[in-house]
Amino acid sequence: MYGIVNKSIEELVIENFGEEKWELIKIRSGIDVDYFISNEPYDDAITYSLAGAISDEMSVPVDQVLFLFGEWWILKTTNEKYGSLMKAGGSNLKMFLANLPQFHNHIMLLYPKLTPPEFKVSDIEENSIHIHYFSKREGLKDFVHGLLSGLGKMFETHVDIILLESRDTGNNHEVFKVSW
Repeated sequence: MYGIVNKSIEELVIENFGEEKWELIKIRSGIDVDYFISNEPYDDAITYSLAGAISDEMSVPVDQVLFLFGEWWILKTTNEKYGSLMKAGGSNLKMFLANLPQFHNHIMLLYPKLTPPEFKVSDIEENSIHIHYFSKREGLKDFVHGLLSGLGKMFETHVDIILLESRDTGNNHEVFKVSW
């Protein structure tokens, strides 16, 4: 993953729990990186180690850490770093979600070595949509759940998110139903 992901995790911890807690998490994770460079790729294992260390240090399940980071990613990181791209995605939640499959095409222009997930949409209704999440990375469904929740908050729309299908149950991708 690119450094911006790890940097965002660092910012989440420092803003909510302080610099000292971040230093403890870095020690617990075994990661010896002083500063993450946003546009440099890092081994995925670093990100997973940080999530695990946060879980251990804060006594919070990893799935909850990933969910909260997903919300943070939308509400803080993307709004600050990619505000214009986020606005171009749509003026409301339904429009943004319908345009989600094209979003990473724009991001890849900024990060050419990116291995992005793929999103597809189906079952578009007046008040709901199915989001299909495909990724070579496993274990991030709770992060995606947090992303979807964060988008609801960004658009000031109450959302209900249900995981319909998962790789955990034998499917080859996750399917979320987002209702508003």
